[in-house]
Amino acid sequence: MPALPRLLITLGDVAGVGPEIVARAWPELLSLCAPIVVGDVEWMKRGLAQALQVAEVVPISSPMDASPTAGAIPVLQATDQNLTNVRPGEIGPEAGRAAYDFLCTAIDLALAGQADGIVTCPLHKEGLHAGGVNYPGHTEILADLTKSPSHGMMLWARNGRIPHGLGVVHVTLHMALHDVFEHVTTGAVIEKARLLDQMLRRLIGRAPKLAIAALNPHASDGGLFGHEERDIIEPAVREAKANGLHAVGPVSSDTLFSRAKRGEFDGVVAMYHDQGHIPMKLLAGLDAVNITVGLPIVRTSVAHGTAYDIAGKGIADHRSLIEATRVAALLAANR
Repeated sequence: MPALPRLLITLGDVAGVGPEIVARAWPELLSLCAPIVVGDVEWMKRGLAQALQVAEVVPISSPMDASPTAGAIPVLQATDQNLTNVRPGEIGPEAGRAAYDFLCTAIDLALAGQADGIVTCPLHKEGLHAGGVNYPGHTEILADLTKSPSHGMMLWARNGRIPHGLGVVHVTLHMALHDVFEHVTTGAVIEKARLLDQMLRRLIGRAPKLAIAALNPHASDGGLFGHEERDIIEPAVREAKANGLHAVGPVSSDTLFSRAKRGEFDGVVAMYHDQGHIPMKLLAGLDAVNITVGLPIVRTSVAHGTAYDIAGKGIADHRSLIEATRVAALLAANR
């Protein structure tokens, strides 16, 4: 029987629900991988207390020292920030900087071949900035530190509502809506379609059917509501087809996801963040997984935020972490 993949689980912003969901998910994570927590020893202990779970937190200095079991959680201390006074549910520079430190450590270890992938708990963008980290989120940090100029955020889910599975990659991501039009280009659409095609082949084992979303209402109704479909997206679809991708579009986004839900499409290239995130989270809820495509390493994440409103209350749901770990293990096995 092949060994389970070694996956690094980062705690994210410890003022959020990261430590608690790791504690809750731990017994199930062991059936999917050999998990190692990259974070802070004392906050992992707090997570166990919040989740009312009993286990020993075992400090380690290297992933090679880890022996994860139901009763022993190996934790690699990955920050020198003093997190003693961090309060659940509150933005703070120490927690923000620590979340960055956790991620950087995990990236370095994965690039060095000491782990098969990374699964991240959520960080808080304001916390990052408070800690002096000038990135909008995980995706951009990962792309920069792995030197991956061609990359993207993908949401993936396979559940009772979308049993065939559905993936969404975004052409633009963390930017104001008024900046989206400048960044939706033919080249960018083609790039994201290619990345989506590559990742879906690994997840579903065949060439996927892709839908390229329109940008304007009703795909601009022949130019009545904009020219981006004609001038940018249609040429991208033609080139994607010429390159062997099974792509159609531009498809009006008000019908696109209902068609995808019926199985007409395996993947969607969305033009901006909310065009992809809102319908996927309605369809998938906590079954959704965030995958960074285009990296030399495997990285998945929960598809929710730090949940500051419930942090420290012992009521966080760990399902998305389990799904993210399941997908990371699958991708690590199919590299």
